[in-house]
Amino acid sequence: MSILTQSADLLRKAARRALANDCLLCAGTADAGVVCAACAGDLPRLPSARCPQCALPTPLGERCGQCLRKAPHFDATLAAFAYAFPLDKLVQSFKYGHRLALGRWFGERLAELADGCAADRIVPLPLHRLRLRERGFNQALELARAVHARGGIPLDYRSCRRIRHTPAQAGLPWRERGKNIRGAFHCESDLSGQRILLVDDVMTTGASLNECARTLKLHGAAEVTLLVVARALP
Repeated sequence: MSILTQSADLLRKAARRALANDCLLCAGTADAGVVCAACAGDLPRLPSARCPQCALPTPLGERCGQCLRKAPHFDATLAAFAYAFPLDKLVQSFKYGHRLALGRWFGERLAELADGCAADRIVPLPLHRLRLRERGFNQALELARAVHARGGIPLDYRSCRRIRHTPAQAGLPWRERGKNIRGAFHCESDLSGQRILLVDDVMTTGASLNECARTLKLHGAAEVTLLVVARALP
């Protein structure tokens, strides 16, 4: 083996070591990522039989009674994981601990989920400017960037804005969340006939996503599909 070949091999090994990170769950090696393959495989998943509209479990994968009684404004929900331990800790670390590498990793999982999904634009759920200033970044936008980078679907983070600053949904009883978020979003684009991927990190009651979907539909969107990292189960 020549000296040049040996040097190149050493450089490649050094680069791999530099890119390798400790897995945030087991402290093992996660190659150029944040979660190792073994831990990623153990993250909580949703059951295969679930409502195609809101992603809650149903016996045979049919629409759930809640969606039949009062159909939401969104048409379908794609969720990568169930919101349970330890996935919940990873989401909180991304959202409140500013671990943006997790955002890229989550975004790649969403991109895999949305692969082949027919959509005209990706819209991240907007934050109000006061919440944005407080947090420093919009977690939904970070996720949406990764989906755009992989699939090439146009990313639109300007058309839809949050115009009402409301109490955090997480601090409210489930039944009050829809009322709290009513009228919180505004859209400035004509979306006539377009299919939208609406992106966020966690879907709990879905009140915020549903209200944003309502706003997008009012501006002509033909179809709104939710794309979320995790779906909370009752």
